[in-house]
Amino acid sequence: MKRNVELVVISDVHLGTYGCRAKELLRYLSSIAPKKLILNGDIIDIWQFRKSYFPESHLQVLKYILDLAYTDCEVVYITGNHDEMLRKFGKMQFGRIELTNRKLLNIDNKKVWVFHGDVFDASIQHTKWLAKLGGWGYDRLIQLNNIINLILVKLGYEKYSLSKKIKNSVKKAVKFISDFEETASHLAIENHYDYVVCGHIHHPQIRQVETKRGSCTYMNSGDWIENLTALEYNQGSWELFNYENHKNILEQQPMETTPFNNNVEELLNSIVNGPI
Repeated sequence: MKRNVELVVISDVHLGTYGCRAKELLRYLSSIAPKKLILNGDIIDIWQFRKSYFPESHLQVLKYILDLAYTDCEVVYITGNHDEMLRKFGKMQFGRIELTNRKLLNIDNKKVWVFHGDVFDASIQHTKWLAKLGGWGYDRLIQLNNIINLILVKLGYEKYSLSKKIKNSVKKAVKFISDFEETASHLAIENHYDYVVCGHIHHPQIRQVETKRGSCTYMNSGDWIENLTALEYNQGSWELFNYENHKNILEQQPMETTPFNNNVEELLNSIVNGPI
């Protein structure tokens, strides 16, 4: 039985990279019946896109999301930095799929501001080549980490995250995450939003932020590279879903995969190779 969920937010899937956990995401999506699905940036990694690597499981995620939009689910695609090429289309509506740079929602008389968050990242705004190099290096690090974890699991040890260890040990990385959360929250408070929802930094979070001007709830949906998390809103409350906490149940259920024609691949190619 699928869980009924009013709203789901996922971000930083990075389809088209070695680190993407597409199969796990497909299992999660197959287990829920959302009324609204918000894709909050970096879903397709156009920065690192190459025709030589885009597995069927990655295409199946796209196909499943399109199928959701053709049923009873409203899909909102918010652009991020890794899929910034989609920003050239501006705000568009394709049936039940909306493409936009940000989304304002009113949920139970509460104002919710949703955007990816890369506007706060100076390295992307001013030295994009460095940010792209960092993205490439991160993908290589995830590849190495996957190999290490395979060995650790076979030896009976727990998995280990190299990138989390690096982030937690580097003061600048810790400060960047803190500054990002504070900046987003302060802007939300100044604009009288009750909630601000971001992605980008791969750091799942729900926390209350208070200033002299007021308060808001800061939320981050995390990613589907390492944390495997999503934000869910249902029956008046927000929660962070963590795949690892439900792994045993989800992996006993079959993934919903369907045959697809060339339309998904043609759409992907037109996005990546189309005129800028």
